[in-house]
Amino acid sequence: VQLQASGGGLVQPGGSLRLSCAASGFTFNIYTMAWFRQAPGKMREFVSVSDYRSRKTNYADSVKGRFTISRDNAENTAYLQMDSLKPEDTAIYYCAASPYHGTPSDTDYYDYWGRGTQVTVSS
Repeated sequence: VQLQASGGGLVQPGGSLRLSCAASGFTFNIYTMAWFRQAPGKMREFVSVSDYRSRKTNYADSVKGRFTISRDNAENTAYLQMDSLKPEDTAIYYCAASPYHGTPSDTDYYDYWGRGTQVTVSS
C-alpha cells in the first residue's frame, strides 16, 4: 500500500496550490479519502474528506470556502485544491485512506497514510 502526496511548495498569501495523492496497493474506489495537516508544534488536524460511497465532502471550518477536495477513481488519485492561502495554512499535508464510508475526521478511522508534502505560505 502506498499513498504518495505531492504538489506542496512555497506560495505567497492569497495564492493557490493543488495537492495530489496517488494511491496504489488497495481498492481506491471503496476507500474514503481525506487530507490532514500538521504544523510545527501542533497536533495533526483534519482538513477535508471525500466519502467513497455518497461522494459527500466535509471541511474543517478553517478551510471551508477556500479548499476543495476531489477524487479521480480512474486514476486512483485524490486532490486538494487550496485557494486564498493564508500563513496559518503552513503545515505538512498528509493524505489518508479509510475503509469507512461517511466523512470521518478522526485519525483513528484511517488505515493508510502518505508521507506528507510541505506547504509554506509566506511573503
